[in-house]
Amino acid sequence: MTDTADYEWPTCVACSRELRHDELGRIACRLCQRRTDENLQALAGDTGLYATLQDALQPGRAGDDGRVSGSRTAPLPLRLEPLSLSARGGVVTVLQTWLADWHELLGWRHPRWEGGLQQQLDQVVKALRVNLEWAASSHPAFAEFSAEVASLTRACRAQTTGERPERRITVACPCGGTLRITISTPGARCPGCGAQYGRADVLELPLAERRMAA
Repeated sequence: MTDTADYEWPTCVACSRELRHDELGRIACRLCQRRTDENLQALAGDTGLYATLQDALQPGRAGDDGRVSGSRTAPLPLRLEPLSLSARGGVVTVLQTWLADWHELLGWRHPRWEGGLQQQLDQVVKALRVNLEWAASSHPAFAEFSAEVASLTRACRAQTTGERPERRITVACPCGGTLRITISTPGARCPGCGAQYGRADVLELPLAERRMAA
């Protein structure tokens, strides 16, 4: 007979929230699945974040803070941040790597890419979204995938809209370890003791500096 006193209710690997009864047997909660799907959707399409990176390549365009350098060196012809995101090795390649990993786990043939980078981006986003239910239910690295998609989306949005990245703060775990989080952090694990915090719990931890001064 199972000792209920030792039973721990399953939690979402992405945000550490306790899974609902209709989510039992899954790796991640449906809320994290939906957020990941929305981030993927925001990247794709002719008006998506990836497509608009092209408008941010020229100095002084979207995402530029407008400051003028005091250096007499001629400015670079293209802004490096949006270029690194839009070029091969950036957003498209990262997502393709994840899809290839999914195909391998499922025993499918390696995915094939067609067209230019925008077409490939749309293809890989579509494939990831189609298989997102499986990933959120079974993929052991869904938390890492979800976090990476969110990071890519934030980076693209920062370059295309000028939206500043969220400020990170350092909070203290009771063990003495510290965690770097933002207001949108879905959850975090303490590198010191391994304690896993959900979103609400990690936001309630004291600031590391404030705790040290106390």
